[in-house]
Amino acid sequence: MIADIGGHRFVWGSRTYVMGIVNVTPDSFSGDGLADDREAAVAQGLRMVDEGADLLDVGGESTRPGHVPISGADEIDRTEEVVRRLSRESHVPVSIDTYKLEVAEAAVAAGATIVNDIWGLTRSPALAELAARYDCALVLMHNQDSTDYPGDLMTEVKRFLRTAVDAAVAAGAPRERILVDPGIGFGKTAEQNWEVMRRLEELKELGQPVLVGTSRKSFIGKLLDLPVTERVEGTAATVTASVLRGADVVRVHDVREMMRVVRVADRMR
Repeated sequence: MIADIGGHRFVWGSRTYVMGIVNVTPDSFSGDGLADDREAAVAQGLRMVDEGADLLDVGGESTRPGHVPISGADEIDRTEEVVRRLSRESHVPVSIDTYKLEVAEAAVAAGATIVNDIWGLTRSPALAELAARYDCALVLMHNQDSTDYPGDLMTEVKRFLRTAVDAAVAAGAPRERILVDPGIGFGKTAEQNWEVMRRLEELKELGQPVLVGTSRKSFIGKLLDLPVTERVEGTAATVTASVLRGADVVRVHDVREMMRVVRVADRMR
């Protein structure tokens, strides 16, 4: 399956692509939030591209547990200029990490060619139409408000994602530009996250490219009893597992280190 995203050719299954995370927030769980320092955010994104990132993901609202939601206007204020600058200067596709239609609209107008929706169209179904209208790729993540599942965990995750993909296709989004994300760290306990990691290959049943984001997350910290700043080795292990289980994209904070990990894991795969 081949997709054109922002003028770049992605051949799903040929290798694992690396997405660098640019958090323009004051309260990122990972400790890398750049608050209102747009120059620093742009510099970080450009550095990640120099280190080998294939894509950049810009976010303006923290999604950590207990985060304080912000308005769409505030989110636009944080991200719009960063997206514009990175779209012009980085020469890789830029993603907007948001579930709000107005934020996505502003980012796409500024040059974003990917919409990364952590709520899989359940909060803003119109994001699918936006992506279709402007030829953007769409990342659909599994998420829910609780960690309770009526049946088998992966069966429920796949059902949610299949529904989201079908909705996106019905809105006109091409299948090759729709990625699915199992939502590690969202609506799941630590043990449930490990179960999803063990069973990642099952997502291939959906027939879509798979994005996995484990970078610095708390299930790694709980296992190793380490703060967020000391989880690079644990992240490397989960990135390796993701690649070997079929991930097409890994979303990471530490691009330089994870590019090396991905290169080795891809060779093993």
